Amino acid sequence: MRRIDAIAIGVAIFLFGGVAYGLLQAGGLDSTQAGIWSQAALVLGLLVWLLTYLVRVGNKNMTYNQQRNEYEEAMISKRLAEMTPEELEKLQAEIEIEKNKNL
Repeated sequence: MRRIDAIAIGVAIFLFGGVAYGLLQAGGLDSTQAGIWSQAALVLGLLVWLLTYLVRVGNKNMTYNQQRNEYEEAMISKRLAEMTPEELEKLQAEIEIEKNKNL
């Protein structure tokens, strides 16, 4: 995320709070009650965002993890492409030995 994106998100959240406050006041609540409910909405939104973030962390579905997995797959593919047929046969034999050990 770029710095400007973070600033834009912060401004949007600030504006959402102001709009919610204004709408609640227009709906008939006094300024104290409108402030409490608009803050409650912002806190609820923050908690929902935090929960989605924690779920992504728990599932390892973060951008860093995805980039690392793609890099590892690309490196393995590159190494396999550079191997000679003899090296590939040796690797296949080692894999078969490991499979038989685990059965």
